[in-house]
Amino acid sequence: MEPPGEKPGDASEELSITPQLLKSHSGEFALDSILLLKLRGLGVVDLGCLGECLNLEWLDLSGNALTHLGPLASLRQLAVLNVSNNRLTGLEPLAACENLQSLNAAGNLLSTPGQLQCLAGLQGLEHLRLRDPLARLSNPLCANPSYWAVVRELLPGLRVIDGERVSGRGSELYQLCRDLDSSLRSSPSPGPRAIEAQPWVEPGYWESWPIRSSSILEEACRQFQDTLQECHDLDQQAGDSLAQAQQALSPAGTTTSFVF
Repeated sequence: MEPPGEKPGDASEELSITPQLLKSHSGEFALDSILLLKLRGLGVVDLGCLGECLNLEWLDLSGNALTHLGPLASLRQLAVLNVSNNRLTGLEPLAACENLQSLNAAGNLLSTPGQLQCLAGLQGLEHLRLRDPLARLSNPLCANPSYWAVVRELLPGLRVIDGERVSGRGSELYQLCRDLDSSLRSSPSPGPRAIEAQPWVEPGYWESWPIRSSSILEEACRQFQDTLQECHDLDQQAGDSLAQAQQALSPAGTTTSFVF
């Protein structure tokens, strides 16, 4: 259930979140000015004063040792939350996070679908992850083969469960293939059976989406630009290294060209 790397509680010291810790990790002087916060793998066991970050929109608490999320109930602006790889047995405080859109709770101790009932009132919740095979994270409730269908019924507003799109763009083809496969298995005759044509996309699919400006989008763009610049610098360094190697390996007075 745990990833091969650091497990919750592996940090040398178990932490309680304090104003000083929040300011040092965010670079902000006031707690209500923090919009994005990454507190991954610090050994946090107590959320402390985190509830005072009233304007927080994006929060990563993965890889800690949390057993409860009480202080998060005051974060009404929170849109993206990652609490994967902790020790949570319930998510009740999140019922008050009315703007929550994406939740990653893989790698915890959620044992029954009923523990997700508290999320039913979150009208904007579209992305939920309870299992992450790549990171080898799961929850006990995921051992039930029907858990996926139960979660869909419990939270019908979800568009993506465990990284798989269940409604909205991209899900129509998947559903069509499942329906076709089911009809072929149940058909008594060897020949193909006519299937009533259905539209593949929802009305308004081709309409352009309005551009949404938010701190999350701005931060994502900034991180992308930083990564792009880093790739450019690495490419330039690699070119310089190849040129130096070519010069060192070439006999004196001989010009060698490499074609890539």
